[in-house]
Amino acid sequence: MVRGATGYEPVDPGALSTDDLVKALQAMVGMARASTVSETPVQWTVNATGLGSISIAAVRRGELMNVRLTRGAEGAAQAAAPAATAAPAAATQAAAPAAAAPTRTPYAGMPAVSAQAPTRTPYAGMPAVSAEATARAAQPGGFSAADAARTSQAAGSAARGVPGAAIASPQAGAASAYGGAATHTGAAGYAGAGAAHAGAPAHAGAAHTGASAHTGAATSNPPARIIPISRTTSAPGRDLAVLLEQARSMLASDLHLVAGRPPLLRIAGELLPQDTPLSPETVERLLLPIIPERLRPVLEKDGSVDFALDSEDTGRFRVNVGRQRTGLKGTFRLIAREIPTLESLGLPADIAKATHHHQGLIVLTGPSGHGKTSTLAALVDIINRETTHHVLTVEDPVEYVHPRKRALISQREVGTSTRTFASALKGSLREDPDVIVVGELRDTETVRMALAASETGHLLISTMNTPSAAKTIDRLIDLFPPGDQQQVRLSLSSGLRLIVSQRLMPSADGKSMVAAAEVLTGSVALGNLIRDNKTFQIPSLQQRGKSLGIIRFEDSLADLARSGKATLETVKGFAENPDEIEAMVTGRRPGAAPTVSPPASAQEGARMLSKVGSLLGKKGA
Repeated sequence: MVRGATGYEPVDPGALSTDDLVKALQAMVGMARASTVSETPVQWTVNATGLGSISIAAVRRGELMNVRLTRGAEGAAQAAAPAATAAPAAATQAAAPAAAAPTRTPYAGMPAVSAQAPTRTPYAGMPAVSAEATARAAQPGGFSAADAARTSQAAGSAARGVPGAAIASPQAGAASAYGGAATHTGAAGYAGAGAAHAGAPAHAGAAHTGASAHTGAATSNPPARIIPISRTTSAPGRDLAVLLEQARSMLASDLHLVAGRPPLLRIAGELLPQDTPLSPETVERLLLPIIPERLRPVLEKDGSVDFALDSEDTGRFRVNVGRQRTGLKGTFRLIAREIPTLESLGLPADIAKATHHHQGLIVLTGPSGHGKTSTLAALVDIINRETTHHVLTVEDPVEYVHPRKRALISQREVGTSTRTFASALKGSLREDPDVIVVGELRDTETVRMALAASETGHLLISTMNTPSAAKTIDRLIDLFPPGDQQQVRLSLSSGLRLIVSQRLMPSADGKSMVAAAEVLTGSVALGNLIRDNKTFQIPSLQQRGKSLGIIRFEDSLADLARSGKATLETVKGFAENPDEIEAMVTGRRPGAAPTVSPPASAQEGARMLSKVGSLLGKKGA
């Protein structure tokens, strides 16, 4: 149906099915965006060649779908009407006279269409519109859903959504920009526009007050840690979901959003800029809505917060949002959709043997951002697959979500499930766990509780930001006052099962990262060195401890260079003694004279011998 001067008029006697509407929507905004339509109303704006700007609003409840298309000219006419005449139940028909009211009311909660659509260049691949459809679109009512279905079938190609369309808040029943302004009828719900038409300003995060405001129009924030389903974008930045999808498709490990800089993707260890710089207002619009309500006071007080972000479309991310000189900054660490394995991470399979212990301490170490969390998840997944243990994890925040397998997995998050790591460890001892996983050993109290748990019949697995296995042991001991250090040495000498220190470096092709790992297994010899305060002799033990399962970091680097997974120059940059690595890979001692190649043939050798003999036969030789 189309809306004309006398109300809605049918243009086709045939009824449209939900499948027809879905196909039409896919042709207009793309399959990915059309699949996001749910009970929460969504809205896009597209440019059709010859028709100009078209606003598309859609909502689906059960088997019933409602799609509304509005031309930009109609929106401009509505903006000229007084805001006080707007009716809450008629989002796009607010400016129509009362006598010409439509015979059908739109869906309850259908988002209000912005009063004036911005002018944009049509996307490449926009479906051509027939002359008949153009004539219908010239009517005051604009396109109908039936026209859209026929146009999409004739076009045969999908039109993509244009950046900037507003999304709706189902609680308010009013259009709301992504993380931005909430508007009532007659106000522009344009993401990032910052101003409303008809003299009604759109305040970010605030509700409008006045005679035409909807009942309960206070726009609530999107649910914590859930990316809104809108896929719209706004100049000069793009929608957060689109950026996250791009980061995952380009195999990036991190996405950085900084005020005044373009979006930055870390790919194979390098930060690569994408698109144009983001204004401080755009960064705030992208980041503030995804911060959980409980953490907003923390951001104001401490200037930085950490949390996890989850979306069915883009996956799971660990997020840090903080303030810096130019405004807000967001860092998104991409978490793999599948739990990694030791083989996929390029780590020695013998590491898995440590999970067979019934008690003790396993520590995964390395600089920040070098894959410790992925290795931790791989070890937990081994226990989850192969045992019927109760595994209790304490993380800040929870990154990998472990599916239900043989084991019982209880995942607790600091800030939501527990106050601190130490308090969670204290309570965990009465929860009948077999394995306790601590996201990070940060302070003395956490280490003290971890050592106590490892000595009371539990296998404890955790991480630390230390550069090597030997320095990890020193750090664990030095966290305690001198009077307690001897007791800590005794605990570590008997309870330490494994230390894995790993580094990530660019692969030989420069497209991914590969891991080099130092493995120090618990043994009687290691325990004696720790107990006697002779940790400085650990490197000597590593050189002769291959039979104990010990792997030196230098050996791991040399293996990467020999196998071609990383270049020699790359691994030398991570080694404490680059000359040793070069000697291990090339077989030459540092500073040795270059070897001379043998004669190419027997005749060449004979000529050389003859020349030497003639020289020796000279007088005085």
